Amino acid sequence: MNHEQSRSLYDRALSVMPGGVNSSVRATQPYPFFVERGDGGHVIDADGNRYLDFVMGYGPLLLGHDLPEPVQSAVQQRAAEGPMYGAPTEVEVELAEFVRRHVPSVEMTRFVNSGTEATVSAVRLARAYTGRDKIVVMQGGYHGAQESTLVEGEGDHTAPSSPGIPPEFAEHTLTLPFNDAEAARELFAEHGDDIAAVLTEPILGNYGIVHPVDGYHETLRELCDDHGSLLVFDEVITGFRVGGLQCAQGKFGVTPDLTTFGKIVGGGFPVGAVGGRSEIVEQFTPAGDVFQSGTFSGHPVTMAAGLETLRYAAENDVYDHVNGLGERLRAGLTDILADQAPEYTVVGTDSMFKVVFTRDADGTQAGGPCDAGCTQDPDCERFETCPKTGADVKRAETERWQRLFWPAMKEQGVFLTANQFESQFVCDAHTEADIDEALEAYKDAL
Repeated sequence: MNHEQSRSLYDRALSVMPGGVNSSVRATQPYPFFVERGDGGHVIDADGNRYLDFVMGYGPLLLGHDLPEPVQSAVQQRAAEGPMYGAPTEVEVELAEFVRRHVPSVEMTRFVNSGTEATVSAVRLARAYTGRDKIVVMQGGYHGAQESTLVEGEGDHTAPSSPGIPPEFAEHTLTLPFNDAEAARELFAEHGDDIAAVLTEPILGNYGIVHPVDGYHETLRELCDDHGSLLVFDEVITGFRVGGLQCAQGKFGVTPDLTTFGKIVGGGFPVGAVGGRSEIVEQFTPAGDVFQSGTFSGHPVTMAAGLETLRYAAENDVYDHVNGLGERLRAGLTDILADQAPEYTVVGTDSMFKVVFTRDADGTQAGGPCDAGCTQDPDCERFETCPKTGADVKRAETERWQRLFWPAMKEQGVFLTANQFESQFVCDAHTEADIDEALEAYKDAL
């Protein structure tokens, strides 16, 4: 492939943007390709190279790059009527009503502008509502670029994971290994009366996709109930992708007190949201005293895009299509790994997928209970060795994935997320032929 234009653009970008990018995960070696446009389930770069796209904007593009006519018309109409107003519009009420109808935990919603802003607001709300300062996050979980959750360490021995964050922030953040119910009980036994909230992704989505062990979220729910803490599900990635319109909380049958959203709920435009029980969410100003505000919150173009995307998904069997393709892809990958790399693990559910370059998993998933992605099934022969925490994924062959596998897939015209950890996604514009093409590329690259 020719990449002269992308190289030239990157050279220019290095002079005006730190690292030449505006989000660190876009920095690939030796330099990223620059996208010119999207086309259904594909992207075309500045040099005219065409890629089968499984990044999907890191998750927001449930429908792909070509918006269906109802979505496109709604976006164009709102944009033509004026960029924004600094006043409420009907469409934000309609989107909030849609979310309330379909998501089990949500009675009220406050729309914001990013997943990070949503989790920042949720943490502030939980602390104010409970009158407590400490929060619990999962090791390997990700809740945006915010000081309270950018921590590393174990239990109450934590420190900031980035320069520029005062150590005092980490003092109020406790960590747990995902899927370790006993560690959760021990942490609550020691700190339960000081914990405002447990913040977790239903499925770890920024650490290779780690499925919950059966009963883990139920344990967190019980501990929060027993100690007066709030359970917060970060569904920025899984919201309206895993579990369809009910989101992952509906799929797993666990109802949190608060839920944070992003990505799909804005239909591909910048968005975030905090939803939950009315008595909690009403603590936000102006109904309550917990300050939260934003110039672009409830932006009419974003609200219209999100509402029409979800309506289209509900009325056109989108979830059946993308979930079917996801299962076809994961099952095909499982068969390939059985022949070529039996120590690696296929992960994902619904329209999410990834191959984790695990080191110590024996045997194969093919023909077993997890033959289309690891679901932490105790009857699977790999149950003891499949990844259960973020640390398990971190011990995988991350350098091989990033430096050898990702470039090999790119050269075959398949665009994957640029590291071992980020989720990959199927969209409604993908076809069975696209899945088969991707599987052939995996065979060659692995």
